[in-house]
Parts: sequence; C-alpha cells; structure tokens
Amino acid sequence: MKLSASAALGLATLGGIGRLPKAPGTWASAAAAILAPLLFLPLPMPLRLGICLGIYLVGVQAATRAEVVLQRHDPSCVVIDELLGQWIALCATASSAPWWELVLAFGLFRLLDITKPWPIRALECRIAGGHGIMLDDVVAGLMALGGLALLRVLLP
Repeated sequence: MKLSASAALGLATLGGIGRLPKAPGTWASAAAAILAPLLFLPLPMPLRLGICLGIYLVGVQAATRAEVVLQRHDPSCVVIDELLGQWIALCATASSAPWWELVLAFGLFRLLDITKPWPIRALECRIAGGHGIMLDDVVAGLMALGGLALLRVLLP
C-alpha cells in the first residue's frame, strides 16, 4: 500500500499534533492517554492487540513515506509511534483503572521514550525507516507496561 504524501503526513503527525512547536511527542502521548479510556481501554484484550498491530503496520508505512516527503531521518513531527507506544503501555490497564494509573503509564512511557535506555536507543540507531521509528516506541511501551505490572504487584 502506497500512501499519498498528504495521507502519510496526516497519519504520521496524528492529524497535525506532531506539528505543534514544542514537545510534539509529549502532546501525542498525552492525547493517546486521554483518549485511551474512551477508545481503547473499554475493548477486550484481543481487540486491543489487533489495534496495536494495525497502528504498527499503518505507522510503518506513514513514517517511511513521511521521511521521504520531508527529506529527514526520523522527523520529530512523526508521532504515530507515540500513540502506539502509549497504548502498548496501557494495554493491560483495566477500563475502570484510577486516573493516577493512566498518569503513571504516561510518565513511565515518556521517561523511557525520552531517555532511551538500552535496548531502545540501539533499536532506534540500527533499524532504518518506518520500522526504526516505530520499534523504539514499541519497546518503550513494553518496558512501561512491565514497569506498571511490577508496580501493581509491589503496591497494594
């Protein structure tokens, strides 16, 4: 599937969120966390996983095309990866979860996405194109998901 330039940029920037002048990734993650209780968390787990897979596949195409159109490697306006990473971090969160759990998931994901501990930075540096753009956020989301699971066990 080859996306038109405008479709790719619209998807990659999440309708323009990625074009915000300051911290577009944080704004995209915040939008994903805010929308999750309405659009993502009420769904059963198999559907959540299917949505994440769909976002990944579309995101790879959109991000790859955006790099070509914008003539930049991993442009900061491409934020579809933040949507995916944030929703992966929230994947095991109950639809009835307290608000602070959403905030914690947001904070953990952003911390990991910004600091890029191993293996996140390695993925970002070694894998080119849309897969590289998307995969580092997939791993950051999985690490945040694991951190949340650990906190659920440790905190009563």
